[in-house]
Amino acid sequence: MNQSDRYIASAAEHSRFLQAQLLARPWLAPRIGPVLDRPLDRNDLLAFLAEEPLTDTNLGPRLRRLRAYVYAQVMVRDLNGLAPLPEVTEAMTMLAEVAIDTAQRVLTAQLAARHGLPRDATGAEQLLIVIGMGKLGGGELNVSSDIDLIFVYPGEGETDGTRSLSAFEFHTRLGRAIIAAISEMTGEGFVFRVDMRLRPNGDSGPLVDSFDMLENYFVSQGREWERYAWIKARALTGNRHDELDAIARPFVFRKYLDFGAINAMRALHAQIRREVARREMADNIKLGPGGIREIEFIAQVFQLIRGGRDAGLRVRPTLQVLDALAVRGLLPDSTVAELNAAYDFLRRLEHRIQYLDDAQTHMLPSFPQDSLRVAMSMGFPSVDALMVALDAHRVIVSRHFDGVFSDPAAGEISPDATLAGAWSSDSEVDSVCTALENFGYHDKKNLCDRLRTFRDGPRYRAMSEEGRARLDTVVPRVLALAAARANPDQTLIRMIELLEAICRRAAYLALLQQYPLALERVVELTSSSSWAANYLTRHPLLLDELLDNRNLSEGTDNARCAAELSFALDALGDDTERQMDLMREAHHAQVFRLLNRDLAGDLTVEALSDKLSELADIVLGETLKQCWKKLVKRHADTHRFAIIGYGKLGGKELGYASDLDIVFLHDDPDPEAQPVYARLAQRINTWISSRTSAGLLFEVDLRLRPNGDSGLLVSSVEAFEKYQRESAWVWEHQALTRARFCAGNGEVGAHFERLRHDLLCQPRDLAKLRSEVVAMRKKMMDAHANKGEGFQLKHDAGGLVHVEFIVQYLVLAYAHQWPELAADIGNIALLKLAANVGLLPADIAHAAADAYRQLRHAQHLLRLNEHDSRMDDDSLAGAREAVARLWQCVFERV
Repeated sequence: MNQSDRYIASAAEHSRFLQAQLLARPWLAPRIGPVLDRPLDRNDLLAFLAEEPLTDTNLGPRLRRLRAYVYAQVMVRDLNGLAPLPEVTEAMTMLAEVAIDTAQRVLTAQLAARHGLPRDATGAEQLLIVIGMGKLGGGELNVSSDIDLIFVYPGEGETDGTRSLSAFEFHTRLGRAIIAAISEMTGEGFVFRVDMRLRPNGDSGPLVDSFDMLENYFVSQGREWERYAWIKARALTGNRHDELDAIARPFVFRKYLDFGAINAMRALHAQIRREVARREMADNIKLGPGGIREIEFIAQVFQLIRGGRDAGLRVRPTLQVLDALAVRGLLPDSTVAELNAAYDFLRRLEHRIQYLDDAQTHMLPSFPQDSLRVAMSMGFPSVDALMVALDAHRVIVSRHFDGVFSDPAAGEISPDATLAGAWSSDSEVDSVCTALENFGYHDKKNLCDRLRTFRDGPRYRAMSEEGRARLDTVVPRVLALAAARANPDQTLIRMIELLEAICRRAAYLALLQQYPLALERVVELTSSSSWAANYLTRHPLLLDELLDNRNLSEGTDNARCAAELSFALDALGDDTERQMDLMREAHHAQVFRLLNRDLAGDLTVEALSDKLSELADIVLGETLKQCWKKLVKRHADTHRFAIIGYGKLGGKELGYASDLDIVFLHDDPDPEAQPVYARLAQRINTWISSRTSAGLLFEVDLRLRPNGDSGLLVSSVEAFEKYQRESAWVWEHQALTRARFCAGNGEVGAHFERLRHDLLCQPRDLAKLRSEVVAMRKKMMDAHANKGEGFQLKHDAGGLVHVEFIVQYLVLAYAHQWPELAADIGNIALLKLAANVGLLPADIAHAAADAYRQLRHAQHLLRLNEHDSRMDDDSLAGAREAVARLWQCVFERV
């Protein structure tokens, strides 16, 4: 007995079906023996079919023999440990694809010989599209699986033969013939059982649907469970698949994050578990607790929630989805590893159960001899050993399933009934006011009116019944949470504004309803900062960020953000509108993460500004890259273009709402370069500063370029240097002290940095420089004269701009002696450096540096609550005095 015979004999010990097949088909063992050393491929299957000319007469027998050949080869390799799980599922999927395609091709020719081919009004052929659903669509069929199919065709028309049929009738006949060719039980057996119940309207619907019929069904009757079913849908035959995808995608994947899917899938799973319990199917390794279906549900709920916004989650195979979830941090790596191991174990066990008799079953065998056969085929010495391993996997799967699908609100204590009554339309105004006052609210009448306006307003009335039910659950919780904050009235008003903004988007309400911790974080955030509350209201997509503690507590990885953003933008190809939205969404998410860490006290103002500035650099660099690729007329493949940051961006002192002061430069001698770079600069400006459906990136200020608004949008480095040396005002050199290369060609950026250093280090007339700097400062103070009470900490004497002017003067005056002053290291570091080289008394310099830090921190806190930079008390008097001493030391000493 050779090795192949030993493999076949060993496999037959675990399969009565294989024993019967070998007896009934004497050709089978000699046929599979030579190919047991490798997986079958599509060419093997096609070559098998090509051994005889295929006709409608011999189609059925040939397909059934093909099935026997493939099934036996796969089984023998699998049971002898030669085939990993993906080989088995891919082989069975390939068999189904070849059988369907062959049947459609042969039977279409048969029908067309009588009736012609269906064509639309333009003469275009209307081909039948067979859609594989479930495991067939996912490329992961089991060895005794049925196949779920849906038949569609592009549009109405008639056949072009003498005995004409409508396209609908032609494809209906063709569909019935395909089903018969594959699923009818004959003396040769069957190829696959065919299930058509997933089609629109199930068994009561037509066998085939046009694109229009399918789209109308999705819009008017499509149910939540059908979205789940269509995740794995894959067109196997025909053409015009892009049009089909455009119809199905909006139904399956929502534009916004769809947290309502969790409720739907939780309900579907509960229904399945009830059915399992009713039919005593606890030993069902597919539908029972901890079974295959629970792993699939875990993968697919994330697809439903996020697939509309993340194309990378629209993959079909379960294990690929799980891996994608790990990559995105949506599931821990350890969880995915455990689910992958359980899936592999359960699917291999499933196949060994089915190998016994080629039965479509997922139940553990009830006969002891069969149980032992299955255990041994899985590599276990006994049934008990198998059950120990199986139970361990099922416990793990159930734990992870419950972690994803358990209702986070189930154990939550309901808000006080009086707070629920405060939202109810049946409550009297006086009782609502009393309830609000009892819970610590102050302006009870105004808050009562605000709640009533929302409750009785058009937004609420326009909501769906389900949406109103969710909002009615959320608002009393908000009332309780806001009452516990130090500023309950302001918190409640901000939360009402947020709820008004999102109430028409059921997914966001579902998130707040189902995740009490997320709602608590939202209330905490809105209480802490009015700017944060408004930011969240403008960008409610950010609510998703509150579900993951790592997003809020871990440091932001801007390098990873840059790589992911670049990959995602490239994947969108030429879809500029979506690219612009995606960039805004990514930027908003990163800013929101920084905001949460900031409000938690995890970031200093300096560290925050560094992160925001780095993030702006990433946005500028990726914008430049995308805009350059989209230029139709370019004089070169590689640009020599740079973006220079000035002001807050250049000095790495960006705040949340800072605009970008930028200048565009190029260093390209090509005579065609200037107009190309002018178009590029315009595109960059438009890309960054346009307001799209996803919001705004940055306001952009281009006035610091040579000659300001009247100057060229882009300057060559040579022209920039000439302007700076011959025409620039002193204030323009002051601005240059806070300029740096942010994005673009590195050589051009390095050229600019060398030029900047040379310009700052040139000797100047100190008396003239001092006079001009002081005059410019006075001019600015006059323009921003403080007409109110208190200290305007940016523009008043002793404020932030005072420090900035002092540092700029010191750089321009003394960098020729101490070139290290030309470094773009920030005002605080430059003050300390000036003291180190003897330009300033150390005590004055360090006091002013501390004052500058204190002023920036105070300004930051004011802006978080959208106040102007004004202090009404004397808490910053010491800082102001320290800055005044520095001013006197630099500009008023003799």
